[in-house]
Amino acid sequence: MARFDVYRPTGRPASWLVDVQSSLLGELESRVGIPLVPVEDGRQETIDRLMPVLDIEGRDFVLVTTDIAMVPTRLLGTPVTNIEAEHRDTITAAMDFLFQGY
Repeated sequence: MARFDVYRPTGRPASWLVDVQSSLLGELESRVGIPLVPVEDGRQETIDRLMPVLDIEGRDFVLVTTDIAMVPTRLLGTPVTNIEAEHRDTITAAMDFLFQGY
């Protein structure tokens, strides 16, 4: 399991999730993740810095940073992709805004 892996977890309300937990903590039985909601699902609330839109393999997703949560690793399955190269700074900035206000 790697930081910024994207999953389609089973048994969760979110259909997509990005893992934001440090890869150094890979032995834990849970991960911290942020839901990704496809833009076409009509997510009405977006705040650019807090809930940015991310292009993932040609589809736009809203990073719903306000819904950050712990997810048991047994629900994650196999990662679909990793978005560190494209979106690391944007995701980190959204988490900084959530926790620090800047």
